Amino acid sequence: MEGKSTKSGWPFTQFVLVVALLLAGCPSLPDDEATWVLEDLAARFEDSRLKRSTPKPVRRSAVYVEDSRNFLADLYLPGEPALAGIVLVPGAAAKGKNDPRLVAFATTLARTRFLVLVPDLPNLRALKVRAEDAASIAAAYRHLRSRPELPGNARAGIGAFSYAVGPAVLAAMEPDLRARVDFVLGVGGYHDLNRVVNFFTTGYFVKDAQWAYLQPNVYGKWVFVLSNTDRFSDARDRKTLRKMAERKLKDPSASVADLRGNLTEEGRSLVDLLENRDRDRTPELIAGLPAEIRAEMEALNLANKDLSRLQARLILLHGRDDNIIPYTESVALAAAVPPGQSDLFVIDGLAHVDTRPVGLDRHATWRAIHAILAQRLDPGVVQ
Repeated sequence: MEGKSTKSGWPFTQFVLVVALLLAGCPSLPDDEATWVLEDLAARFEDSRLKRSTPKPVRRSAVYVEDSRNFLADLYLPGEPALAGIVLVPGAAAKGKNDPRLVAFATTLARTRFLVLVPDLPNLRALKVRAEDAASIAAAYRHLRSRPELPGNARAGIGAFSYAVGPAVLAAMEPDLRARVDFVLGVGGYHDLNRVVNFFTTGYFVKDAQWAYLQPNVYGKWVFVLSNTDRFSDARDRKTLRKMAERKLKDPSASVADLRGNLTEEGRSLVDLLENRDRDRTPELIAGLPAEIRAEMEALNLANKDLSRLQARLILLHGRDDNIIPYTESVALAAAVPPGQSDLFVIDGLAHVDTRPVGLDRHATWRAIHAILAQRLDPGVVQ
């Protein structure tokens, strides 16, 4: 995110900002590889100890075909033999795989000897989250596994941010991939999409079996609108809702009251949900949405899936102050898999959009990096 706007659409910006604050003016972390990775994430394209001690990765285009579909991706080749692989899902961001922050993150992972594949996902570039993207992520993972640069015994996984965590988990549950995806890295993800909708409209979420409130950021609900505009039968609704979303994403304080009169009854069902502030009304308002939207929500929802079928290890990071998707969603996702199959890091001071300069849990972030690096064949790369 940029400032108070909601243009970028995924939590990696705030992750980098937190890293920078974690390392600026704070007592030093242990002098190990995880600290070097954190320093490199903070430095982005500037000098760092990790850059000085590792060969520069090579970024090149990759084209692959599955079921007569052509796919495009960027491949980040480590300067030394790869020890592990990861498909890094760009998230809902207009620049997609070319977002400079994603490029910096992928390059850092490649410096730690991950073979990184970043697929081009047109839906996410259009700020649309679709269940169909799970198939594209699965195709990217199959291609990663087929790369000669990845040793046959190497571990590999999928990393995703925010709303893209759902399709990433669904991809890891594809029947032919369940035993082949070793881990899923999720930053700011979700478990129950209905609860997320309730949060980004009303601000209420369940914490320790009780309702809690946090002022929600408007980004989530307008991405929800963009994801579903094509599912309205009337062209006026499609055009008007898209215009509403684009206006709000550009300026969250902008009024869209002048557009409401252009909507049909079907279109107003979505606006009624967006304007609702009564947490008890959310289920009935969701039930009043067009059938295609409800079907898409069911397809993307993880709470209605048997996650015991997921064999991949979950590595979940979430900011306690997240005001787009509450951190309790990652808590629930971790609890939905068998005991011992997840590593959960709820990080104080790590928000989905804005980053506070105080109260940051630097050690939790450092431990999370350790969990990621531990997925490699040999964790002792930088000493």
